Amino acid sequence: MPFKKAKSTDKPLTKTQTLVMLSEETGLPKKDVGNVLNALAELSYSQANVGFTIPGLGKLVVMSRKARKGRNPATGETIKIPAKKVLKFRIAKAAKDAITPPKK
Repeated sequence: MPFKKAKSTDKPLTKTQTLVMLSEETGLPKKDVGNVLNALAELSYSQANVGFTIPGLGKLVVMSRKARKGRNPATGETIKIPAKKVLKFRIAKAAKDAITPPKK
């Protein structure tokens, strides 16, 4: 892994910084790297309802939430929250182990 590990005091990378780092590592122009990332995002959106896996990172899955009762915090009134579908990202084991090594 040629990239240096981020410190807890570092700021998150911007899109431009990400493109520059990937461009330098792969030798591709920034424009091509940007096109690949945009295409990956569009592909993941279109395939999310059947599950979309990014190897080494995780999987996008659609989950169904049941209807439930909630409370309006402003008035305290009880409200009914309808059932809905939500998009979740399940982190891959390899990604978890890269950040926090497994216990022995």
